[in-house]
This record gives sequence, structure tokens and C-alpha cells, in this order.
Amino acid sequence: MSIYKEIEAMHAEMQGWRQHFHQFPETAFEEINTAQFISSKLKKFGLKVHNGLGKTGVVASLSSGDSSKTVALRADMDALFIEEKNTLPYQSKNTGKMHACGHDGHSAMLLGAAKYLAHHTDFDGTVYFIFQPAEEGRAGAKKMIKEGLFKLFPTDCIFGLHNFPDIPQGHFAIKTGAMMASFDCFDIVLSGQATHAAMPQKGNDVFIAMAQIITALQTIVSRNIDPADSAVLSITQVHGGNTWNAIPDSVVLKGTYRCFNQSVQELIKKKLIQIVESIAQAFNIKAKININPENAGYPVTYNTEAETAIAISVAQELVGIDNVNCQPIPSMGSEDFSFMLQEKPGCYVWLGNGSSEGDCLLHNPRYDFNDEILPVGASYWVRLVERVLVHKLDK
Repeated sequence: MSIYKEIEAMHAEMQGWRQHFHQFPETAFEEINTAQFISSKLKKFGLKVHNGLGKTGVVASLSSGDSSKTVALRADMDALFIEEKNTLPYQSKNTGKMHACGHDGHSAMLLGAAKYLAHHTDFDGTVYFIFQPAEEGRAGAKKMIKEGLFKLFPTDCIFGLHNFPDIPQGHFAIKTGAMMASFDCFDIVLSGQATHAAMPQKGNDVFIAMAQIITALQTIVSRNIDPADSAVLSITQVHGGNTWNAIPDSVVLKGTYRCFNQSVQELIKKKLIQIVESIAQAFNIKAKININPENAGYPVTYNTEAETAIAISVAQELVGIDNVNCQPIPSMGSEDFSFMLQEKPGCYVWLGNGSSEGDCLLHNPRYDFNDEILPVGASYWVRLVERVLVHKLDK
């Protein structure tokens, strides 16, 4: 493994940053203290810092030489609405919130890379360090783009990184094409005539319609999507009724569907609406369907070929060819970095967090980022910059 010695020497400092973020988690668009901490560090490193893009986003720039070439590196900052169940000296102090996805580690690694590059400016061009808010279901990347991210910082290409349990510690997984699935969610409200539970014939039983809809929605993937095209649809919430002896006038269903192909994504949406409306009509009830409330949908995270080749080469130099999986199975999880990849060529990679034993799974209340991979991630960012912006000494 070829980790930069100076980055290895920063390990304890990066670990301190990471554990600080973990102790004081902040959720979507509320990362005020996190952003202030990151911004103050970046300014001390000597970088130009822009605050407030996407409400709490931070973007820093560092230039060297006379090249007009640019590259952007992105880390997410937000935590989740999960009550931490770890007993750690740095466990969450913010009730009901925790870094259960490793964004604390992502921010610390990018900070480490920024500090190193600020003292080693023998690259030629400009680096943009993007610390993004609200990745977890609130599309912070989309908001930053809408507010002018790539107009203010017109990068040639962009790269992202996420830690991943059950990939060996410090190993990488990288591939061209779809890396993570699209994400769409839906709310369905079924409304009918409420009635006494002993007299169902006098009303419209929204629960019977709900049951039929839940079952029928599972046929979208199993009977409409080509088996060669991966897709999943899940009902995740059901709300209705408040007593034993009354059939309520409404029930709410919520769920999500994910896939790797836009035509499949459109077909699922079409069939979902068709099934819900048809069953509602058959049971003489009303149906209201809301796809992606609060603009929650994410597109497929799709890596471009040239940038993926660069990422693979850098990772292989860093940790060895045998420690880089170039044919990982894409994840049905989703990532709003996908919005950035719709605007710019780039690559999103997974960095192994190690075994998931002991509930060390993403979005688990006992998850904790593996601090041992901090120097690997920071070194990856630095090597990537030197490769894309051509190390001056190599010219």
C-alpha cells in the first residue's frame, strides 16, 4: 500500500475531525456547525472558501500553476435521523441523530486531502473541494447545482467516494456505468366511506383495496420488467385506522422503487399509477398518488468511462491491483452525487470499511466509520488530483 507519509502522519488529526463530526451530527440542510468547522479549517489551510451554497454547503478552491484544467472532489456532510446505540467516547450528543452512513469519515478524508495539497501545490490547475449537505433523501447536490455550483466552479470533471461495509478494509470497488440505482418514492392516499366494522356493506373498505394494491404492485417488477433488468419496489409504510371497531375513511401507503435504467424507471411509474387507479375504481374509492414528494427522486449514479479509468488506475497504484474490484455488483442503494454526474463527467467509487460484523451496516444504529481507512481515502484524493492536473514534476 502506497500511502503518502505526510498523510499517514495526519492520521490522528483526521481521526479527531472525524470523531468530532460523529459526536455532533447534523441532518439535512442543518449542518451549520459542521460547515463552520470545515470552513474554518479550510481557511487555515489557505484555501479560498465559499459558504452557503445549497444553504449549508462549503466549496473551497486551490489553484497552482497556469493550467486552466479543473477537477472537483465531493464529500457529503449530513447525518441521519437515527438514535445511536453505540457506547463510544465520541457517540452522538444530538438526540435522534447520528452519522450512521460514514459521512463524518468522508468529510474528514477530504479535509485531510485539502490540507496536504495546500502544502504541496506542485500540480497544475485548480481543485474544487465540495462539502455537500443533505445527501440523505433531500437532494442537497441538486440544490447546490440549482444555486449555481458549476457556474461558480466550472469543473472539467468530478469525483465522489463512499465507504462501504463488507468490502475489505482499504480496498476499492470501481466500475464504468451504473454504480448505484435510481431512487423514487411515492405516497398513496386511499379514501372512502367510513363505517362500523360490523357493517362493512355500508361503507368502502379502504383496507381491502390497500391489500389488493400492495399485492398487485409486486407484479410490476415480476411480470413487467425484463428479468435481465434489475429493479425493486417495496412498500415501507402503512398508516390507517385508530380503533378495533371502525373501518376508517382513509389509509396511506408509502414506498420506493429503484432500478438502473431510465426506461424501466418510467415503466414502473406508469404501471404503479395504472394499478392504483384501477383497483381504487374497482372498489369505488378515491386514490391520490404523489410520486417523489418534496422532490425526493434521484437518478442512476452513472460513471463515465474515461474518468473511471483514471480512478481505477489511481486506486491500483495506491493499494495494489489485487485490492481493486473492477467488476462490483451495482448497489440498489442510491446517491444524489448522481445529479452531479448528470452535469459533469466523473466517477463514484467505494472504499472498503471492512467487515459488517457487530451491526456495522450502513444506516444501522450501531454503525461506526472505520478510522483506519482515513489515510487511504485522503491519499486517493491527492493522487487523483495529481493525475488529473498533471504533477508539474512529471511534465
